Amino acid sequence: MDTRIALFQKKEIRKALHQNEWWFVVVDVVAALTDSTNPAGYLKDMRRRDPALAAALKGGGQFATPLGLVFSTAGGPQKLLCWHTEGIFRLIQSIPSPKAEPFKRWLAKVGYERVQEIEDPELATKRTRALYRAKGYSDAWIERRMRSIAIRDELTDEWKKRGVKEQLEYAILTAEISKAAFGLTPSEYAAHKGLRRQNLRDHMNDLELIFSMLGEAATTEITRTKEVQGFPESQAAASEGGTVAGNARRELEKKSGRKVISRENYLDAPESAKRLRHGKET
Repeated sequence: MDTRIALFQKKEIRKALHQNEWWFVVVDVVAALTDSTNPAGYLKDMRRRDPALAAALKGGGQFATPLGLVFSTAGGPQKLLCWHTEGIFRLIQSIPSPKAEPFKRWLAKVGYERVQEIEDPELATKRTRALYRAKGYSDAWIERRMRSIAIRDELTDEWKKRGVKEQLEYAILTAEISKAAFGLTPSEYAAHKGLRRQNLRDHMNDLELIFSMLGEAATTEITRTKEVQGFPESQAAASEGGTVAGNARRELEKKSGRKVISRENYLDAPESAKRLRHGKET
């Protein structure tokens, strides 16, 4: 599943592409509109005050049933309440906020951009690059990150062809690769870096990204050559692919005397270290 981070007035809103439509994490929308430190509690109060909204969120209203789409979090893969664009417009009606109108315009723009991306898929890549640049990433890092996204997409396409359907199964297979490659599941890795909602790979340094890509590319190759079918066989292939990256990582650590796994978050790295890695690009 295509999950991404969108920005509204510097607030991160997680979204997922489901049946060619964007679905937004409801508590993220509430947090963006209210600046509440407890958006889940705010949403609970809203449901109590507005029975029609509560019914809609349960799938009993005029809008499509909200989905518990799986997202990576510091606590591991979790199903989060999401709603599509029409549902989010309904949600906004129940939130007294001066940000309501700007948010509606932002939401309409996101929907329009999706229509454009269907007509020209390359636009999605261009927008992702622009978002990373706006966050302060170097062009060299962005190129590696975009390559890692392409490798990930190739792997998930392969899983889909071979009978891996459930989002939770994708998360388990990803954890299998990560555990074999780094000795940490994605949630453990995120905790190691002190991340909460942030995307783990957006905070990996060059070597971490490279070994992550190697683990997934190796898994894709093993899956194809062994003609893997179904979840159990895919899980074994994921472990084998991750082990390829894990062996390479340990060999590099042995030769260099330095650990690949870092507590460093990419954007928090000292500027001198970034310049050393990327030359004049930063």
